[in-house]
Amino acid sequence: MNGLACKDPKAVEADDFSFGGLHLAANTSNPIGSSVTPVTVSQLPGLNTLGISLVRIDYAPSGINPPHTHPRASEVLTLLEGSLEVGFVTSTPENRHITKVLHKGDVFVFPIGLVHYQRNVGSGNAVAIAALSSQNPGVVIVASAVFGSRPSIGSDILVKALQIDRGVVNYLQSIF
Repeated sequence: MNGLACKDPKAVEADDFSFGGLHLAANTSNPIGSSVTPVTVSQLPGLNTLGISLVRIDYAPSGINPPHTHPRASEVLTLLEGSLEVGFVTSTPENRHITKVLHKGDVFVFPIGLVHYQRNVGSGNAVAIAALSSQNPGVVIVASAVFGSRPSIGSDILVKALQIDRGVVNYLQSIF
C-alpha cells in the first residue's frame, strides 16, 4: 500500500500507536512563515495500512503554506486558531481558483492531487490540523519541484512552458 512492510505482530509496542508533540507550536521563522509537523506512517508506524495521517501547520502572520499537492491523498483542514485564506485550483481545462477565508473552527476540503495553498490573513499566529486520506500522502511543492529539481528541468523547456525570460528561469533555479 505504501511500500512499508508490516511490523512483526510480536514486536509491536504501544509507542508504535502513539505520537506526542502536536500541542507544541513549531518554529515559523523561515522565508515562508509556516511549519508543518507531519504524523504519517514514518512518524507513527501504527498508521501502516490504515489509509490516514495528519499534520499540524503553524503560520506566522502573513505566513503561507505554498502551493503544493498531495499525489496520494485528499486533505481535510480544520482551523484551530486565527484566520486563513485557503484555495485550490481545479484541473485543466477549467483551472478554476476556489478560495475562501476560514475562521477558527472552520473546515475546508482539498481534493486529491489538486494544487492548493493556505495564507494567514490574520494579525496573529494561526494553527490548523489537517487529516489526509493516506498514511503516506506525499507532498509536491510546486515551485520547488519546477525550479529545484535535480537534475534541473532544461531552462529552454521552462522558458517555453511558462512564457518567461531565460534570465528569470535561471534566477529561480538558482534560489531553489
